[in-house]
Amino acid sequence: MSMEGRTCVITGSARGIGRGIAEHLGEEGANVVINYRSSEGAAHEAVEAIEDAGGQAITAQADVSVPEDVEHMREVCHEAFGPADVLVNNAGITADKQFTEMSRAEWDRVMDVNLGGMFNCTQTFYDDIWNADEGRLINISSVVGKQGNFGQANYATAKSGMFGFTRTIALEFAQGGSTANCVAPGFTRTDMVESVPDQVLERIIAGIPLERLAEVEDIAAVVRFLASRESSYITGEVIDVNGGMDL
Repeated sequence: MSMEGRTCVITGSARGIGRGIAEHLGEEGANVVINYRSSEGAAHEAVEAIEDAGGQAITAQADVSVPEDVEHMREVCHEAFGPADVLVNNAGITADKQFTEMSRAEWDRVMDVNLGGMFNCTQTFYDDIWNADEGRLINISSVVGKQGNFGQANYATAKSGMFGFTRTIALEFAQGGSTANCVAPGFTRTDMVESVPDQVLERIIAGIPLERLAEVEDIAAVVRFLASRESSYITGEVIDVNGGMDL
C-alpha cells in the first residue's frame, strides 16, 4: 500500500489519532501536511518523526472553522508539494455538557469545527481531489455518532452528520474516479481518553467485546488502506473500528 508521491493533508494532526494517521502515511512515502490550530510544538515534533522515518512533511497552521485559514493551508500545500491527492478531515473538538445545561454557543462551536471544518476543507480541496489520480476523501467520525453518548448531544450530532455528508460527496466524486469514505473509531487510547477517571474507563472497556481500547495504530492502519489505490472500489462507506461495540 505504498503512498509514494501522494500528497496527504490531515487536519488536526499534531496529536492523537491525526498524528498517528500522518505518521503512517508518511512512512508509506506520502508527502504529509500536518495541520494544527494551536499545538505548534507538537506539529513540528510530528514532522520530525515523519522525516526521521524517511518521509517528507510540513506544518500548516489553520483553524478549520475559518475559511480564510483553510485557503492559506491549501496555498502552503501547493507551494510545498503541489495539489493534494488525499484529504483526511480529522480535526474536531468537544464541549460536553448535559443538554439541559448546554448553551447555544457550546453547540455552535462544536458544529463550526466538526461539521463546518469538514465543509470548509472539503470545499477548498475539492478540485484537488477531483483532479487527482484516484483522489481520496476520508472523514474521521466516531462511534458516538452512531450510538450517542450522555452529555455529548452536540458532538454526537456533528459526528453522525459526517455519515450523510460522506455518502453524498462519494456520489459526486464517483463521476471523476475519486472516493469518499468515513471511519468511525471507538474509544481510542489518546491523551484525552487516558484522562478519564479509572472507574469510568473500566466501564467503557467492559462494554467493548474485544475488552480493550483501540490503539491509534488500529485507526491509522484503516485510514492508510482507504488512502491507498488498493481501496479504489470502496466508496460511500462508514467503516467502524470499535472492537465490536455494535455487536
